[in-house]
This record gives sequence, structure tokens and C-alpha cells, in this order.
Amino acid sequence: MQRPEIHQHIITSASNLFYTNGYNSTGINEIISKSGIAKATLYSHFKSKEDICIAYLKQRHDSFLESLKSYVSKRKKGKNQLLAIFDLLRDMYRDEDFHGCWGLKTLGELSPKQKKVLGVIQKQKKELLLYLGEVVGDNISNISKAETEKISGGIYLLYDSAITESHLFKNDWPIYMSRSIAPLLFANSEVVQ
Repeated sequence: MQRPEIHQHIITSASNLFYTNGYNSTGINEIISKSGIAKATLYSHFKSKEDICIAYLKQRHDSFLESLKSYVSKRKKGKNQLLAIFDLLRDMYRDEDFHGCWGLKTLGELSPKQKKVLGVIQKQKKELLLYLGEVVGDNISNISKAETEKISGGIYLLYDSAITESHLFKNDWPIYMSRSIAPLLFANSEVVQ
């Protein structure tokens, strides 16, 4: 394997371990074993487990955002695009490898000293919130910035609750409940047809 391939292979191997077992429960030796590489090779790509975690969070977030944008773009304008995040989450839940939100799972394991990882998770959540604001702006006519933030913030909170609770209860009812509540956020708005 070439250097970029090895780098990606380490991230993918660690990603599977972090997402399934948790950040704190996954050791460097386990990542090395799963990757099938030498310790020196791992450390030539990443200085620390924290750096691997940041690469993992970035890979998961970028992949999710790309999937969400594609999912939204394939939906008919209006209510269908506004609710697309819940439909994508339902599909993600049906995947046998669903373990909830990678960012929130990692956040729950952080110590107060791990500000770098916390900053990455916060940045990613803000990116999602901003994207949801774009979706709201594209699908609701004559909407103020304050109303856009209120609706996109509500969708964001319903989504985060749904992903966490569906993992907690090992059931998809939180996704359906959040999806059914979300239209109340824009019930009095002029939704594009």
C-alpha cells in the first residue's frame, strides 16, 4: 500500500473500532492489530490516539454531510427536503452497524482536558446546523434570518435527539416521532411547493 492508502486504512480501522466499541475502550494496540501494521507505521502517520480520533470524526462527519446533501437534493422541494434528514437517519438506523452519533458518543467519553476533540465536534455540529439553515432557506419563502434559525435549530435538536434515543432504545420510534413533530416547526411558514 502507498502512504495515503495506509493513512486511510488506519483511519478506517480505527473508525470501526471507535464507533462500535467507543473511544476510551479502543487502545492503540488494538488499532495497530486491526490495521495490520507496525507501531512505527502508525506513529509515522499519527502522533497520538487523539489525532486518530480527530481524523475519524472528520471522516464520519464529511461522509454524513455528503450523504445528507445528496439525499436532500434527490427529494422534491418543500416538506420532503425539510424532512430528509429524518429519512436518512431512518436508513442509517436500519444499517446493522448503527451505534448512534459518532460525535456525541465520543463527546460522552471526553475528559475536560480534551479540548481539541471537543472543538472538532462543536465545529461539525455547527456545520450541520448551518447546512440545515440552508435547507430551510431554500424551501421556505419569505423567511427572516431569525425564523430560519428557529426552524433549522428545531430540526437539528429533533435530529440529535432522534439519533441518540434510537441508539439508546435500540428502536426507531424516536426517529418517527421526531419526523412527525418537525412539520410543526414550519406549519405557519410558506413552504415551497
